[in-house]
Amino acid sequence: MMLIRVGFEISFRFSQPTALLALLNVHPSHASVIQTPDCFEVEPSTSITEFVDSFGNRCNRIFVPAGSVTLRNDTTVEDEGQSDPQAWNAVQHSVQDLPNEVLIFLLASRYCEVDSDLKDIAGNLFNSTAHGWHRVQSICNFVFQHLRFDYHKARANRTALEAFRERSGVCRDFTHLAIALCRCMNIPARYCTGYLGDIGVPPSPDPMDFCAWFEAYLGGEWYVFDPRNNEPRIGRVLMARGRDAADAALTTTFGVNHLESFKVWADEVRPAYQSGC
Repeated sequence: MMLIRVGFEISFRFSQPTALLALLNVHPSHASVIQTPDCFEVEPSTSITEFVDSFGNRCNRIFVPAGSVTLRNDTTVEDEGQSDPQAWNAVQHSVQDLPNEVLIFLLASRYCEVDSDLKDIAGNLFNSTAHGWHRVQSICNFVFQHLRFDYHKARANRTALEAFRERSGVCRDFTHLAIALCRCMNIPARYCTGYLGDIGVPPSPDPMDFCAWFEAYLGGEWYVFDPRNNEPRIGRVLMARGRDAADAALTTTFGVNHLESFKVWADEVRPAYQSGC
């Protein structure tokens, strides 16, 4: 077992009072591993209304004042210290055998155009691959090789099909393309976002950021896949899930704003570390 300290400090400047929605807590499904208070804070202090959305995400509604506003959190979670599970014998279900609640993750969504040219592309690429885990891993292998990771070419409105054509993007683009290809092959897939520190791998020279990956429904369970890194990793801390990034955006501002600063951390720590609200 290990402890991982996770958190962020994000500052915006608003030209006028603005409504803001934040999905910046650890996901409720991971509540049992939170070791210190998971306290979402806003400066200057303002009232926060919390609710859980239809995807099970912990959400905070805020009405922030004009000027500089800082969002922050700092908590620790316990992790088993094991790499993402691998289940090479996990089978792909026929659509008629899927649970009702899973069907939504077969459909087109804002950033994952199942009803597009990707349908034929997916068939040409993956019809000959073995069903189940092997097919999802083949999709991840393809996306990992097809796209070039490039922070400088990141943009918020790139779809899966556009990522396929442009052949570049960041982790959310890798994830959207893999999700869309899975859905085209009738494999339910859902978007995930959270923390993924450099634990068990060489440190990255890039500034720490939030990370996107996805889960595929195989053998009656949801399993993690990561087309950006394309290898099992240690220490994922889930924050939000959804059909794609539109459902799991960590911040949504309903007005004009300017990002002033952005800092994220996810580091293994000694058990003696403490945090509090």
